[in-house]
Amino acid sequence: MYSQPHKKGDVTERLDSCLVPPNPLMSWNQSPLRADTDHPGIRLTRRLAIQAGAIGLLGLGSSHLSALQALAASTGQATAARAKSVIYIFLSGGLAQQESFDMKPEAPEDIRGEFRPIPTETPGLHICEHLPQLARCSSKWALVRSLTHPSNDHSAAHHIMLTGRSDLPEGFDATKPKGSDWPSIAALAGTLVPSRNNLPPAIVLPDKIVHNSGRTIPGQFAGLLGAQRDPWFLEMSPYHPQHYGAFPEFLFHHARGRITDESLRFQSPQLSLPQGLTIERLLDRVGLRKEIEKQSTSLTLAIEDQPFDRYREAAVSLLSNPRIHDAFDLGRANPRQLDRYGRNSFGWSLLMARQLVASGVRLVQVNLGNDETWDTHEGAFPNLRDNLLPPLDRALSALIEDMDASGQLSETLVVMGSEFGRTPKISTLPGSSLPGRDHWGACQSILLAGGGVKGGNVVGSSDEIGAYPASAPQRPENLAATIYEALGLPRSITWNDVTGRPQHLFEAEPIQGLT
Repeated sequence: MYSQPHKKGDVTERLDSCLVPPNPLMSWNQSPLRADTDHPGIRLTRRLAIQAGAIGLLGLGSSHLSALQALAASTGQATAARAKSVIYIFLSGGLAQQESFDMKPEAPEDIRGEFRPIPTETPGLHICEHLPQLARCSSKWALVRSLTHPSNDHSAAHHIMLTGRSDLPEGFDATKPKGSDWPSIAALAGTLVPSRNNLPPAIVLPDKIVHNSGRTIPGQFAGLLGAQRDPWFLEMSPYHPQHYGAFPEFLFHHARGRITDESLRFQSPQLSLPQGLTIERLLDRVGLRKEIEKQSTSLTLAIEDQPFDRYREAAVSLLSNPRIHDAFDLGRANPRQLDRYGRNSFGWSLLMARQLVASGVRLVQVNLGNDETWDTHEGAFPNLRDNLLPPLDRALSALIEDMDASGQLSETLVVMGSEFGRTPKISTLPGSSLPGRDHWGACQSILLAGGGVKGGNVVGSSDEIGAYPASAPQRPENLAATIYEALGLPRSITWNDVTGRPQHLFEAEPIQGLT
């Protein structure tokens, strides 16, 4: 069924028996929506252009796609969005299902681990004792305990979960991104989803995912869509090898535990634009405003009859929108709100994500911890207990509860997952006395909230040791389809690769039983 077997242990045969078979291709009776369709440029009004002050600041040469909804209406394929936006929280490294949302207290000691389950506010639903705040708001979120794919390799599994494709592309290279990679969910959303408030439809923060060797992990970019469709990356969290977790409060090293590094700062975002688009200098808020004032006169003259395409409009709106500036300016945040989310990179990132979707960004991918932060091969139990689960519990529960209280949760689908889960059996690395778990693509747990998801709900189950799906197995394709459906993308939509060939967006049905 899959072109790539597991790389550690021959579990392919058992895995295949648990997987949902691929759905037959849909009938495409109407003209597919195309990602390379030419449309007239969108004129930027004099007022908006003067406010933005972006002529001369950006060298933007690529046209963004025009509104999908207009196209969908013309073909009768439009679907009603269940949500206005999506927050995709990605825990790079691999969250252990046994130490979070699918505990096995009746299993042997070398499988169940050191942690104990606690009841949630949902009768019969138990999760890890180190997630007490999430336990108290379980009526607002749901679990999928049976997501499965065929890879135990970090890079391949990142590619699988960030693109929503279990099959690796031809020529896949685990050491680097390539133009032949499948497009990421963020890149496809940024290309196909209509923008709101002239903002980029999709943003990734607070950093790209980089391996501790310094190589960039594949699967995060536009791949076959073309590099000009790469997602907008907001770089706010500096890369540093062997530094993990929610710095500065929960910075740690897997073997040494809690560490400190005064040089790490959660900085103002640096915009990383798609290839071919450049920013000649870092534009902080003060510098941008000064530049706007300086260019007002020339803009007034230049804007007459000046056409601006949708991508340029999104770019200047992102850089000039006061609400976006406020979302990035932690100094403006209520101190009690900062305490509620946590004064660390996890809390700051989720608070920014909430404010960005409130401003009009349609999909925000939040990388909570760079590569291997959640890769608990050694020191799993002290690191999860002291450094990883507490900031996650605080920040995620605050996000869900605050969005629910404001009414925003009904309009926002929140998804949290990793590239894979962890092995049922606890193991110890050579030379280490601190036990942990190895990589395991065959089963992981995914949390979802909002966007029509029924809280307190559990879809699927794993077997008695958390190794394989026991019921309702789901693939990354099902998860991706759930995201696309929430954003209102029609089932018939296709995207065109760099050669002009149409590719189906929906590779499976959305996860059933969530609503």
